[in-house]
Amino acid sequence: MPELPEVEGVVRALVPAVEGKTIMKVELSDTIYASFGLGKQCIVKNIEPNLFEEVMQGMHIQKVTRRSKYIYFHIEKNQESFLFVNHLGMTGAWFVVQTLGDITEEKFRKHVHAVFTLETGELLVYSDIRRFGELRFIKKVEEHPPLLLMAPEPFDSVACEFFLDKCALPKYQNKPIKEVIMDGQVISGCGNIYATEALFKMGIHPARKTNRISKKRKIELFEAIRTILQESIEMGGSTISDYRNINGEAGGMQNRLKMYGKKFCPQCNTATKALSIGGRTSVYCPKCQH
Repeated sequence: MPELPEVEGVVRALVPAVEGKTIMKVELSDTIYASFGLGKQCIVKNIEPNLFEEVMQGMHIQKVTRRSKYIYFHIEKNQESFLFVNHLGMTGAWFVVQTLGDITEEKFRKHVHAVFTLETGELLVYSDIRRFGELRFIKKVEEHPPLLLMAPEPFDSVACEFFLDKCALPKYQNKPIKEVIMDGQVISGCGNIYATEALFKMGIHPARKTNRISKKRKIELFEAIRTILQESIEMGGSTISDYRNINGEAGGMQNRLKMYGKKFCPQCNTATKALSIGGRTSVYCPKCQH
């Protein structure tokens, strides 16, 4: 699943490509319509597909920003402001192309679910292979409560203190530290990849209970997370399987990962081990992480 650096990379690529442009037409996939007909909501959430196509037509894209792992399209029509919110899920990807045939990878061409025709004639395309992503049209963030529960951005000055305060709550004290730092209400945007890397860098076992880590070590762990996230942003994120920046561009951080997906520890050459924490596979070095 794309984490904060990957989403940041997508936003930085979308900004020059779509900001200041108007959406002239929207076409959703048959899959989205069929899902809605069965009483489900595939990708497009909390609005009928035909109404989504209608309200998005004529919207002017004022700016594109990121909040945690979400992409915010700030849009406007008839002097009224709205938010078009996207979560990439596991395999979501954006493309800005002249034709669908310009999407080079077949797996993305086969799973196009939303096509926004811009006033310039370009197509802003959302593809999602596994269909876990979200496209949500709202007036303001308060209409979707989960957006209000996200922790501060990890680069904000208050983020570390917020993290420490959360760790002190009874609901988190006895949880594995890996599960806690992957919780978006504790730290924004840190998922399995970067939690694995930060814990390895700090020599902390992913299953260690949060209350068994000193305040000093927690602060150091938070700083390690922030450093790794920033490094990954600079490298364009990690392309592990299906993550792509817009137009199919891959990231470069996967070449710098030291523990995620590794069979042997790069420090001591011990065979790594894995266990499930918070529903995710956690790889660690049994010798270097305690």
